[in-house]
Amino acid sequence: MIHTVLATLLHVIVPLSIPVIAGALLARFRGLDTKPLLTLYLYVLSPAIIFDTLMNAHISSGDVFSTIGFSLLNLVLMWGLAKAGGRLLKLDAPEAAGLTLISTLTNSANYGLPLVLLAFGQLGLDKASLYVITQMIIVNTVGVYFAARSQFSVKSAIRSVFALPAIYAAAVAFFLRITHLQLPAEITQGVSMVAGAYSPVVLTVLGAQMVKVGRPDAATAKRSAVWAGIAVRLAAAPVAAYAALTVLGITGTLFSVLFILASMPVAVNAVVLAERFDAAPGLVSRCIMWTTLASFVVLPVLLVLV
Repeated sequence: MIHTVLATLLHVIVPLSIPVIAGALLARFRGLDTKPLLTLYLYVLSPAIIFDTLMNAHISSGDVFSTIGFSLLNLVLMWGLAKAGGRLLKLDAPEAAGLTLISTLTNSANYGLPLVLLAFGQLGLDKASLYVITQMIIVNTVGVYFAARSQFSVKSAIRSVFALPAIYAAAVAFFLRITHLQLPAEITQGVSMVAGAYSPVVLTVLGAQMVKVGRPDAATAKRSAVWAGIAVRLAAAPVAAYAALTVLGITGTLFSVLFILASMPVAVNAVVLAERFDAAPGLVSRCIMWTTLASFVVLPVLLVLV
């Protein structure tokens, strides 16, 4: 078991860590500005990899429904755990909202897609793309609701979803697959070339964000809330994911991919929502940092288990 975990650490986590460390060093010593890279990620790389993957993916309608069903069931389970934890620890409203963001939003795109590609190959990436699209919709609708229920607007949440280029890329890919139409080979080759840049760029951005994610108010976050967030994301999340997958009868590669993606550390964009709606951003940023660091040890174990 230990040998297998170490082998997984070597063959999967070490390659991923190189661009992450590079990004962290650039941010620390060269003041890397991630805003242009985030724009590149959001408007070019993300749509490209989603389109390229979905166009060539070996997925069935059953995979689509299973992924959506799992995403919704797992969301409910994690929201329930966060709500119970908030009541047990008697957290105030902002901290409870922050714990909910920590529990429900995972870093499935920036960190998850490159990890799945290395661990499960192209077949795993095919299935992961469905989950990532679902998560993008959840973050911009339910995630906004969790962060600021009093300020939540259905209209603005829907508008934010349709502002995501990846949603349109997915819609076009599904349309072309359904109608059996083909784009010119030169276009698909260009899109594939752009998609190939996704992993190194987003992992470099992740490393830079890890350095910058610390906030002045992070040190004042309630210790019990921080430990609760870390425990929910690293320990309870895999258990909840396993339970949801078992209930839905999901097996095979789809089981493994969804299990790993649901067990990823806290999403970096959780702190964006926390800052925007004052949902304990200090708490969220500390949990992002510690769950991401711990994931380099936890994820190899989970990969071996599945």
